[in-house]
Amino acid sequence: MSIPCVAIFDIGKTNKKLLLFDQDYQIVYQKQTPFEEIPDDDGFHGDDLQLLSNWLIDSLAEVLNEGRFDVRALNFSAYGASFVHINADGKPVTPLYNYLKTFPLELQQRFNDHYGPGLEWSARTASPVLGMLNSGMQLYWLKYEKSELYWQIEHSLHLPQYASYLFTRRPVSEITSVGCHTGLWDFTQRKYHRWVFEEGFHSLGQMVLPSFVTSPAVEKDDMQVGVGIHDSSAALVPYLRAFGQEPFLLISTGTWCITMNPFSDEPLTISELRQDCLSYLTFRGDPVKASRLFAGNEHERAVKHLADYFQTDLSQYQRVSYDEAILLSLRSRFTQASPDSVRLGSLEDSTFSERNLNEFSSYEEAYHQLILDLMAQQIASVKLAKGNTAIRRIFVDGGFSRNEIYLNLLAQAFPECEVLASEIAQASALGAALVIEDAWNKEKPFDGSLFTLKKTVCTEL
Repeated sequence: MSIPCVAIFDIGKTNKKLLLFDQDYQIVYQKQTPFEEIPDDDGFHGDDLQLLSNWLIDSLAEVLNEGRFDVRALNFSAYGASFVHINADGKPVTPLYNYLKTFPLELQQRFNDHYGPGLEWSARTASPVLGMLNSGMQLYWLKYEKSELYWQIEHSLHLPQYASYLFTRRPVSEITSVGCHTGLWDFTQRKYHRWVFEEGFHSLGQMVLPSFVTSPAVEKDDMQVGVGIHDSSAALVPYLRAFGQEPFLLISTGTWCITMNPFSDEPLTISELRQDCLSYLTFRGDPVKASRLFAGNEHERAVKHLADYFQTDLSQYQRVSYDEAILLSLRSRFTQASPDSVRLGSLEDSTFSERNLNEFSSYEEAYHQLILDLMAQQIASVKLAKGNTAIRRIFVDGGFSRNEIYLNLLAQAFPECEVLASEIAQASALGAALVIEDAWNKEKPFDGSLFTLKKTVCTEL
């Protein structure tokens, strides 16, 4: 007998996965495929859209052809700030531009001159000024820098919605993707910001839907297909379902370390926006105060540098245990960054990038200093997202949830809170499965029993 399940494509910047969850939300199948980035039409590297599209279609077909699984529904969790622009025939018009691509300063100034101070626009759209990381600005860039391509576009779909389109041929927008630092959504008016209409962005004309909407697949009408969801919003869903009775913070760690506070009703301030504080939207369309760090990316670059310098393998950091003596020594010998004075903002490196590795006697010492420097930024970022909310629990999921040094330093910084390392398999993919639960799993609603929580005991140094 085939296993009733849901299929989820989890499309990250570095990892692309297909996962199947059974009705107990256990993973019964997982496939991960590495992708090489390719140059776009300007030579800047990003995801290969054709390869990704083929992989999505072929991977699901492979699972369906096996016959072991009764795939009742399909959904997608994917990174944000990325549009796929398709023409009237449903074919992509442009490459999948990388959100790290540089936005022209002259064009940003043109935008500011026309629409007023950037921070007023930021406050209305809950989006720091981030260039290509504001996906709305990608449309603006295409209109004025690549107009021959722009006028071929029929629909601009964020990446999760494009993935859904491949299986439904239904072009839609979705609330969490539109609301993730795109610069498009007016959080006060709960509709597109006026500049979208003034620019006449015809390719955004499709309906903005909540995350739980599904429709039948074109080639398998007994399989419901979700509209997709932004990965950070997806990662929050299991926590809201299991722990939403009391206010908490979730630090979702990966390439980005994103601190999310779904219990804040405070409007974003100009100061917070300048420090990469923003708002996301839940799958219900409610605002989530959040702050971001590119800390996972810096950590990845730093451990490569440490491995090269100390002649170790790349995974050496995974074997470094929390050592109070090392921390005491580092704090006595070196000036440490203060959370009150660190630089926060888009893609800002920590103080570690300026340190001389010759001053460290061992890999362990240098790695502890790296986490100290990253944590100075992380503490400041957490305080921004927390604001005045009375928080008693901080959950940490993703890569840093297994990092003893990170967790201990976080617990020391917030002694009034429980700091809980959270292990739940594939939180973003699970969230994408949960938002369409009614389409495939009404019999066994999620109860939160899958979480493994480990409390970090605070040790004062």
